[in-house]
Amino acid sequence: MLKIFAATAILAAFAIPALAQTTTPSPAPSMTAPVAPAPAATMPTTNAPGAPVAGANSFTEAQARARIEANGFSNVSGLAKDDKSVWRGTAMKDGKSVAVAVDYQGNVVAN
Repeated sequence: MLKIFAATAILAAFAIPALAQTTTPSPAPSMTAPVAPAPAATMPTTNAPGAPVAGANSFTEAQARARIEANGFSNVSGLAKDDKSVWRGTAMKDGKSVAVAVDYQGNVVAN
């Protein structure tokens, strides 16, 4: 009888704390898609006044070319940074060759 009492006491000592534990429900998953951070210079729908703007341009030649092409130009050639750090070159649009420029803000300007 003493063995049964001791065994019951030991089991109760372990069972009671387990019964006292509660679980907190995890929050429902978000139903919205994560938002990707915007790039440093996003593609504007309109150029800044006075574009192309002089300033320290961190675009590579390939990035400048991609921005020009994304604005509807093709056959981009002769890209080089000028003394104001603006990428300048030529490109085709609507069958015409035009001078193009990309400034540090990502503004694409055709002359």
